[in-house]
Amino acid sequence: MPVPRSAAVSAVVAAALGAGLLAAGSSAAADPTVARIHDIQGTTRTSPLAGKQVAEVPGVVTGVRTYGSSKGFWFQDTAPDDNPATSEGVFVFTGSAPTVAVGDSVKVSGTVTEYVPGGLSSGNQSLTQISKPTVTVVSSGNPLPAPVAVTARTVPDRYTPAGDPAAGNSVNGLTLQPKKYALDYYESLEGMNVRIGTSRIVGATDPYSELWVTVKGRENRTKRGGTLYSSYDDQNTGRLQIQSLVPSAQQPFPKANVGDTLTGATEGPLDFNQFGGYTITARTLGTVKDNGLKRETTRKQRTGELAVATYNVENLDPSDPQAKFDALADGVVTHLASPDIVALEEIQDNNGAKNDGTVDASATIKKFTDAIVAKGGPAYQWRSIDPENLKDGGEPGGNIRQVFLFNPARVSFTDRPGGDAKTAVGVTGTKGRAALTLSPGRIDPANPAWADSRKPLAGEFVFKGQTVFVIANHFASKGGDEGLVSQHQPVPRSSEAKRLLQAQAVNGFVKQLLAVDKHARVLALGDINDFDFSGTTKALEDGGALRSAFRTLPKKERYSYVYQGNTQVLDQILTSPAVRGFDYDSVHINAEFADQNSDHDPQVIRFRP
Repeated sequence: MPVPRSAAVSAVVAAALGAGLLAAGSSAAADPTVARIHDIQGTTRTSPLAGKQVAEVPGVVTGVRTYGSSKGFWFQDTAPDDNPATSEGVFVFTGSAPTVAVGDSVKVSGTVTEYVPGGLSSGNQSLTQISKPTVTVVSSGNPLPAPVAVTARTVPDRYTPAGDPAAGNSVNGLTLQPKKYALDYYESLEGMNVRIGTSRIVGATDPYSELWVTVKGRENRTKRGGTLYSSYDDQNTGRLQIQSLVPSAQQPFPKANVGDTLTGATEGPLDFNQFGGYTITARTLGTVKDNGLKRETTRKQRTGELAVATYNVENLDPSDPQAKFDALADGVVTHLASPDIVALEEIQDNNGAKNDGTVDASATIKKFTDAIVAKGGPAYQWRSIDPENLKDGGEPGGNIRQVFLFNPARVSFTDRPGGDAKTAVGVTGTKGRAALTLSPGRIDPANPAWADSRKPLAGEFVFKGQTVFVIANHFASKGGDEGLVSQHQPVPRSSEAKRLLQAQAVNGFVKQLLAVDKHARVLALGDINDFDFSGTTKALEDGGALRSAFRTLPKKERYSYVYQGNTQVLDQILTSPAVRGFDYDSVHINAEFADQNSDHDPQVIRFRP
């Protein structure tokens, strides 16, 4: 779950001001330096004056932030230099509501600091600012510096340079090349008044009143208006986050879906924050044009087809509003057309995040299956295994787990007793007829790969006399990875190591099934928490044991999630070689919408066993 913004920003600001990145040998007690804003910003991401006091820095106020934990204002020099690498704007951190107004000509004295949004451990680039300021208003009502137009032509196609190996692959000390790299271009405008024109929305409005646009209308566009993230080397340079400087009480932030359009001009200072990097903090916000994005509905399975789906229901527990249960149930019944088997991820225990040792989730599942029946769906039966308390990660006390729902009118579950949180399921059977030793059972739960993570749930089903093995997964999250705007380039992805081990464990188990029966029908599915082009997916597919069904879709339809304006894959269904001639669908009902009951889109596969 996201960290509450107010708490996170407050903690980060306090830490940054306490530790600031002081220039070597400098002292805040030295005589103040006479400087202009471009002298403070310099030609790299960190100020050559960091840690020094500056006096009477001139400029015009271009934006004021009076709310949240990072209160302050931006001001900009009206006499710029001729170096495109040096920004002419900077943020002044006041800590309390500023007393200046947009259009004020001011002189600012204070200490130059480098604040790292998210803290030093986040890997984020630093934000140059003036702290502990003394502000003198010279005059008011002045015209603002003309905004820099950020367009498809001005933003380079290359995202970022490689970092300096001598500095731990950091780009912070590299001279900016704003005509060559997108992140250098944005950094060269840090704190400046910028403007975008009519732009496509590629990230829906979120609960924190922000959305994402792209200034590159043709960049990796999906059919439904998103921007596809299709490789580690194609980060989509046109993406920018949009926030508003107008408090929501005065002007509600617009609600927008992916594929809508932010029309007209959006203008304000260019900020950098831990929740997405470069962000236009808009004084003037364009108008959202609703382009009518609709939730998809997949087709019903035919009589001889088995339909199997996966759906991350985002920390579902009985305390959630009935409306959430009803909407998720409608997703299963209407939009997924009541699959024969549904593997659910993030089912919480009966009292949700309350940490009192409860691990049973029967009340959560009953409330959900009752909601499905109320929507006209089948009376699903279910199978699962309760985790050990606090051993499977997720929200503390929630004890999330995977659950199989199945329609007994269409498919049967083969029960083999003995499965529990600690006992590993195995493979048995004679040549040509594989079976599970436990059903349901957990795959290799003692393996360190699953420490503080959800263990895969394996089940044996029978459809029209044919056995189908289903493995429900929820791999380790990307928590701890640095973002695409990290100071470290290439970006470290530390969480990938754990998912790689998890993928190898699942792949090994599938190979055990195939060693007994090379024609075994196996589906490994769920929230893989990784891309279809990732090392995790390659490890799952190793030796041809499995293949990602996403590869059968047109490239522009390969996604289940939207993050920071990048449309991408996290949820997958992988098939063994005997699962042929299938029909696969990623059903887009959540990730692209401002109103969502899960942040994941479900997946469904239909085939004749």
